[in-house]
Amino acid sequence: MTFDIRQQDVFAFLDSLPSESVDLVVTDPPYSGMNQHLQLGHGRIVGDYKDAGNGGKWFAEFQDDPENFRALLDEFYRVLKPDRHLYIMFDSYSMLTLGPIVREVFDVKGILVWDKVNIGMGRYYRRRHELVIFASKGVRPLSSKDRPDIITVKRLYRTEYPTQKPVAVFDAMITASVEPGFVVIDSFVGSGSSAVAALKAGCTFIGADIAERAVSIAQWRAAMFATTGNDPLEGDHRLPLPRGLQVDDMTQDTAA
Repeated sequence: MTFDIRQQDVFAFLDSLPSESVDLVVTDPPYSGMNQHLQLGHGRIVGDYKDAGNGGKWFAEFQDDPENFRALLDEFYRVLKPDRHLYIMFDSYSMLTLGPIVREVFDVKGILVWDKVNIGMGRYYRRRHELVIFASKGVRPLSSKDRPDIITVKRLYRTEYPTQKPVAVFDAMITASVEPGFVVIDSFVGSGSSAVAALKAGCTFIGADIAERAVSIAQWRAAMFATTGNDPLEGDHRLPLPRGLQVDDMTQDTAA
């Protein structure tokens, strides 16, 4: 099991990869749209969005204007081999504004729903799901024909890393689209859940994040899994983050 996780801006990371060198793209961008446009106020992830004093507690968000997002998709298309798959996760707001752009670059095959089982936050209808666009460059079947378009996996609570998503969500996507030895990339690696899922599937993983702490945590997590076969941030073998990797004031109960 091999992995390479780097601290790089998404475009610098993708620019470092040769054309048609990747077998699968699976990623969960930290979209700026919901916070910037909806201005949700006192959310449990980022605090008061308008409070400049919260800057050090936030993710570095991906500026998801249509031009920037189209440039991102063009780079994904360039690095992806022919007849390979792409998975991009969306919140509802970003799906409305950015989802249609995916069809300008890739062949969109469907929309997957991650059912988090337990209800989340919200002012009106409270959120219980996230969305994933499943698309392809060329033609490639899934590993089996009996996969539903709903991924039912409970959200994580009281995690060591903010917005940490269950590895099982990435398992569902990755195992449908890879063979052992494939190269899987995630340009917004966050806590490294995608890295663990790729390594479990016998793939080589290459990831990046602009945040130094995220990269340190994902590197530690992937190394622990590669060495022991146990995921230190989930399940029975869950461990506290090593000293120096704690994410101050960011632990929360939502499920990168």
